[in-house]
Amino acid sequence: MKLINPSSNAALQVRIDQQQGIPLRAEFRCAAGELLAVVGPSGGGKTTLLRMIAGLSTPQSGEIRCGEQIWYNEQQCLTPQQRHLGYVPQHFGLFPHLNAEANVMAALDHLPKAERRAQARDWLRRVNLDGFPERLPHQLSGGQKQRVALARALARNPQVLLLDEPFSAVDRGTRERLYVELAQLKAKLNIPVIMVTHDINEAVLLADRVVLISQGAMLQQGEPLAVMAKPHNELVARHMGLRNIFDARVVALESNEQLAWLQFGEQRIACENPGHLQLGMQLRWVIPNQGVRFNSISQGRLPRSFNKLQVTIESMLVMGDLVRIATSVAGVEHPLQAEVSLNLAQKLGFHEGMQTEVALKSDMIHLFRHRA
Repeated sequence: MKLINPSSNAALQVRIDQQQGIPLRAEFRCAAGELLAVVGPSGGGKTTLLRMIAGLSTPQSGEIRCGEQIWYNEQQCLTPQQRHLGYVPQHFGLFPHLNAEANVMAALDHLPKAERRAQARDWLRRVNLDGFPERLPHQLSGGQKQRVALARALARNPQVLLLDEPFSAVDRGTRERLYVELAQLKAKLNIPVIMVTHDINEAVLLADRVVLISQGAMLQQGEPLAVMAKPHNELVARHMGLRNIFDARVVALESNEQLAWLQFGEQRIACENPGHLQLGMQLRWVIPNQGVRFNSISQGRLPRSFNKLQVTIESMLVMGDLVRIATSVAGVEHPLQAEVSLNLAQKLGFHEGMQTEVALKSDMIHLFRHRA
């Protein structure tokens, strides 16, 4: 069953330019049926942006539009009620004296009183919370509170759904279940969904596109994996959770192969030549975790690569079924890091102090456009 009327297909367009008070500059579009994650550190402007979209704060200048309806510009500003949106605040915002059913009914004042109870119970069922209508918020778990808040937000069939750190108040196990539920719910919605989060893993898992914000400035936007593969600068890379960021120097160019050779410590590595490199140029580069490949040289299973590096395993941190490995590279100050499965680490006999080889995928080495 569709949760939202399929005719609700208006895109949300946001352009904000504010210098006074809390500085914030952002411009993006979120299509109907799309989940856009606004990602950044605490205090970076994410919640301020969400409140401006909701009509709870007024920007200094810009425009917010949903389809053909202008929500905000310098001539007018619609109230939150006039914007007809669903909003789930960070700590859910439930009325503590009302049970789950009544909390959802509070959003149904547009319906005749005789219809509200049945509609509220129907929405609780849709978010997998039937059987708990009489419970007060303090009798609900974090995940159950989140579902009630979501049911209340969706009960008015909103034009836009706003989620402020929707998983921050629940434990990890509940969070994993809610990820699945939100992904399933998103497929049924035909409205723009904006989710604020500081967790890049959530954004990569759930979002169709991400907007990175830091200190009130929009750093980059795009599909999560595309931004991770080609961050504009080092600041974006670090916000995307990338750790393998290094210095290098261009020591050779091969025009026929469209390759550049970089001096990386005492060894050389190859990368794709973007066309603007010059011999002797100093630069910064990054490679995502999936571009660093471990395997057994003796068994001949290291992936074919220009870039086979001698490394020494300095530390191993077991995290469930994954192992985070930090290695040293001769002549390089910072460690080269990777995550491998616990099974592979055990199979290859990895241990601290072990000397081995890694392959760096040349097509996944990304050269920054400029320094942050």
